[in-house]
Amino acid sequence: MKVSVIMLTYNRKSLISRAIESILMQTFCDFEFIIVDNGSSDCSGTIADGYAQKDGRIRVIHRERGNIGSGRNTGLEVAIGEYIMFIDDDDWCEPDFLEFLYNLAVNSGADISICGAYDKVYDEKLIMSPEVALIELLCRKRYNVQFPTKLIKCTLFDSVRFSEHAKYDDIELMPKIIANANLVAYHGLPKYTFYRHPGNNSAWTTNHELLTPETLDEYLRVYRERTVWLTERFPDSSALWRYFEWSFMISMVEKIKRLNIEHCTTQLAVMTRELSINKSEFQGSDYVLEFEKEWLERYVCVR
Repeated sequence: MKVSVIMLTYNRKSLISRAIESILMQTFCDFEFIIVDNGSSDCSGTIADGYAQKDGRIRVIHRERGNIGSGRNTGLEVAIGEYIMFIDDDDWCEPDFLEFLYNLAVNSGADISICGAYDKVYDEKLIMSPEVALIELLCRKRYNVQFPTKLIKCTLFDSVRFSEHAKYDDIELMPKIIANANLVAYHGLPKYTFYRHPGNNSAWTTNHELLTPETLDEYLRVYRERTVWLTERFPDSSALWRYFEWSFMISMVEKIKRLNIEHCTTQLAVMTRELSINKSEFQGSDYVLEFEKEWLERYVCVR
């Protein structure tokens, strides 16, 4: 088996069929499709069962409600493919999605291949070392931490799993997956569509008024741990890893201030203090952007 496609579903009765059918229409046929019903209270699991009865490549696993990471881990435990692909139950992909990514990985000899999505389209190809791929990841221009759009060699999951407690497990695990790859291949042609809607787990990233203290606390914790881990793994880029953490902070400070998000005042104080302590290094960074300097002066370095 070449590819194991894993999809977690929870109460997506109006969307799940589109996601399933986009996989069944693939031009690349050597795959298994593992659908994990994460304790749905609607008929999402029943819909998945119906497709499984018609197509032997589909296996449906019903489990009690858990977080996204625990559901994905359930799929990983039974996957037998040489490569792993995750998709989300509210998204869809192009018919040549798997073929494109599989050929990109095999032809480049990379452990990870990445395509574009319709919100990030770049018709260019890169073959990168793990360190360079991580820098591109944290820049968030060509691709981001979300697992869909990435075909991953199954061996990269041998010693790691998704967090069974965090809500945003992608930001914690993806850097570690990339760090352990031999090469990462990227070709930014759009083969996947992320469907943004109010019920989406990452809806707050496009509607910042949905930001909660719990979400921000989790991001700040993971970003701090990520900076420490990456600095130990790739010490030559330690200044860059610190910059990325502060860049996230200043972006959140700006949004909290501009949108007057009153319920995040505790987190605002923590970030403002951190940025104030490190303002000289942040302002003097080779990577800092002009608007970040402006925000730092406006919201942190108030005289």
